[in-house]
Amino acid sequence: MAPESSPRRVRVALAALTVLVTALAGCAGQPGEQVVNEPQAAGDPAVAATDERYSESTPGADPTTPAAAAKTGKTGEPGSKPNKPAETAEPDPGGADEPNQPATTNPAPRQEPPPAVKRGTTRPPITTGPPQPGRENSATTRPPVTTGPPQPPATTAPPPVTTGPPQPPATTAPPPATTAPPGLDFGPDECSEGNGLPLHDGFQNGGRCVDTEMGEVAGAADNPSLLITEAPERVGVNQPFTIRVSTRNLVRDRFLPAGQGGYYVDMSILTAQGLVRGHFHTACRVLTSTEVAPEPAPAPAFFVATEDRQGGSEPDVIEIRVPGLPQAGTFQCSAWAGDASHRIPMMQRANQIPALDSVRVEVG
Repeated sequence: MAPESSPRRVRVALAALTVLVTALAGCAGQPGEQVVNEPQAAGDPAVAATDERYSESTPGADPTTPAAAAKTGKTGEPGSKPNKPAETAEPDPGGADEPNQPATTNPAPRQEPPPAVKRGTTRPPITTGPPQPGRENSATTRPPVTTGPPQPPATTAPPPVTTGPPQPPATTAPPPATTAPPGLDFGPDECSEGNGLPLHDGFQNGGRCVDTEMGEVAGAADNPSLLITEAPERVGVNQPFTIRVSTRNLVRDRFLPAGQGGYYVDMSILTAQGLVRGHFHTACRVLTSTEVAPEPAPAPAFFVATEDRQGGSEPDVIEIRVPGLPQAGTFQCSAWAGDASHRIPMMQRANQIPALDSVRVEVG
């Protein structure tokens, strides 16, 4: 009887193992998990992919389990017969003396059930904005959430804040600095620094050095002026005539006779009102040509100095009587002011016309 009881025990163990595996397969949903089946649209690629993925046999699963049989319609390997229900063990009539004991065959290792399908997590992530090339249905295409107005790029520097009038470009070269004029080449101001000429002695001699200081100069508004206001255009030889002369700012009270050594010996001197003290001269000379400057040396045909202790800041008129000119020709009749030393009075500015005037008189 022992040989017959061994196969029977094996069959009982196999049947128990089958029932255990079937129970394990039925518990595919693990405790605490809930499968959410959301309604899916027909042709949803996520549903199709999910169905296809989970329609395949899970590696390591027992193909003989009822779950596998429900998928394939078979209970074993291809070509195998359907499993029969487990036979109920009958007591061995000849083995009453040996009690039934569990099979000693080790049960098969527990197979891990396939992961539960969470249909709610199989949808592709929602994307916003236009699809990016090669990145459709990708969670990385979701743009970052921003709030507030759009900001300029971080690398864009804000424009500099300027105040006041616009400044020239930094690259603009400054105007060239004006160079100071060269220093004046001063000459000698004393006779000892000159050409070694003898000193002037107050008489009308040339080739001398006058060491008299020039003296005082009046302001521009007080500088003396002179004008010939009337003179004949034509007279006969030795015919007397009159020349009218007007002066301003000239006090005619100072005259040292040159014939007595009073020439170029006094400096220029002003009155308390700032007017030049002096006199004026009148002379007429014949011109040998009206195209070039005349010879300076010949003595004039007529000369007179006027010192009448008159004159001042207001203009006045003096009559000069000419006794007549001795020869026919064109004569230059002139009048000019003189200071105490017979020099034309100095002027404040170089562009002021000195106190002098001239006219032409035809004699013949």
